[in-house]
Amino acid sequence: MRGPIFLSILLCSATNGSVHAQTVLDGAYIREHVRTQRPLPYTHLREADVQWHRRVWRVIDLREKINLPLYYPLVPNNGRSSLFDVIKRGLEEGAISAFDPGVLLKDDDFRRPMMRDEVSSVLHGIDSTWTNSLTDPDSNILVVSETDVATEEVLQYKLKEDWHFDKQRGKVDIRIIGIAPMKQVTSDDGEVIGAAPLFWLYFPELRYYLANEEVQISGNVAQRISFEELFAKRRFSSYVTEVSNVYDRSLPEYQIGVEALLSGERIKHDLFSHEHDLWNW
Repeated sequence: MRGPIFLSILLCSATNGSVHAQTVLDGAYIREHVRTQRPLPYTHLREADVQWHRRVWRVIDLREKINLPLYYPLVPNNGRSSLFDVIKRGLEEGAISAFDPGVLLKDDDFRRPMMRDEVSSVLHGIDSTWTNSLTDPDSNILVVSETDVATEEVLQYKLKEDWHFDKQRGKVDIRIIGIAPMKQVTSDDGEVIGAAPLFWLYFPELRYYLANEEVQISGNVAQRISFEELFAKRRFSSYVTEVSNVYDRSLPEYQIGVEALLSGERIKHDLFSHEHDLWNW
């Protein structure tokens, strides 16, 4: 009897030959842990307690294996999205703010918030190309098309962070101040010549939005954490491109190739060993 009763329920719910969509649970349990959590507040820090402080800029390359959870999936599915898709959704919803990187794309001081239409023009650009006319092969016509920034185009993120020694707690603390998605820049010949920031995001604001977005870090689906946890636990790989210095210049400005990478690794080693050195006398 259960079969005919169930069939009659479906037939009763049909309208104009279609069945109304029903809410179903895609899984064995309801995933609600990440969706309802909040990031831990930062420890209060007084200027008088900062004994040592350095500002560091670093780049996360999503082509490294450990960083792949930030890059995939390329298309949102099963409650998962790439970091760039999460950021785009937050900007379109108005939940987070974007800041202009300036004309030279070097401004990371969060001085000018971008308007909604400015952000939209960055994410949804317009491209125009000349092509042969279908009616007249001897003439060309201008074709205008929309060129949305896709997830696969963002292969790097630039971080701006502060390292400081809190003498009250006796430890070195790291706080991410800003993050910028980097899009590859190509020449007229299609050759990749570098990467440039699309905009800057103020991380203390962004972390509250990332706290409710899942990221899968292994094959075990039950081990999903939030993007905010991933950054808080430093579960990513990166290389240093600049550290606060007298000359106010980055490593690529006076070093190239392997030399710049080695200098970045030396700076990382010095930063991590600084806390140990403070306790040796």
